[in-house]
Amino acid sequence: MWNSFQTDAYSGMIAETITIPSGNGDNVRVYWSRPLDGKPHPGIVLIPHMPGWDEWCRETARRFTEHGYSVVCPDIYCRVGTGTPVEVSQKNRESGGVSDDSVMGDTKGALDFLKMQPTNNGKVGVIGMCSGGRHTFLAACTVDGFDAAVDCWGGGVIMKPEDLTPSRPVAPIDYVDQLNIPLLGIFGNDDHNPTAEDVNKTEEALKAHGKDYEFHRYDGAGHGFWYYDKPMYRQEQAMDSFNKVIAFFDDKLK
Repeated sequence: MWNSFQTDAYSGMIAETITIPSGNGDNVRVYWSRPLDGKPHPGIVLIPHMPGWDEWCRETARRFTEHGYSVVCPDIYCRVGTGTPVEVSQKNRESGGVSDDSVMGDTKGALDFLKMQPTNNGKVGVIGMCSGGRHTFLAACTVDGFDAAVDCWGGGVIMKPEDLTPSRPVAPIDYVDQLNIPLLGIFGNDDHNPTAEDVNKTEEALKAHGKDYEFHRYDGAGHGFWYYDKPMYRQEQAMDSFNKVIAFFDDKLK
């Protein structure tokens, strides 16, 4: 939980950008942060949101490391070129968007990399926000090896037929029968993507298939209410839900 550390405990971490093999058969740049105490730790794959592999994602990786996790955040847009996060995001949009298969390959590569580390305790979770939340739901259903998943306001889990594209050919909810790990969902009731109705439909599907899930839905919060660099930030809802995420990962991965 937030602010629950012992003041006499050692604290140290390292965070760096490296390149690792992707499950796509090529390589992907990642941001990797992990504790320096030499003890076994669980891993987390943090799937970037739109606008991509940005400073907020890097800070969030380090935030989870402060709570005892080795975190890998892959640059899922790296194949469209380099530049600032805003520039690369624009290139990604102009190219038609990164494909689900590409993101799942990078996610699998990050999972395998974390499980190879000598300090991994054998468990790895996955989390994402916004489009990364959608990708997290998809990974939880289709990428073998994860132990828990957290979808933060992932829009596009529920999709209409006209929303399907060559890059996103299948709605993640259509894979719900394949989900076999615990899922936590964090949502704002004022969000427009996913709407409250979308979240209701996701929950109905999870219930119908008897899945292990837990949703927390917040009044007075819309999309991206963890983003403290934007007006959409909601301090009370953000901190309450962050603590719920840490408690969930601690229970499932530690």
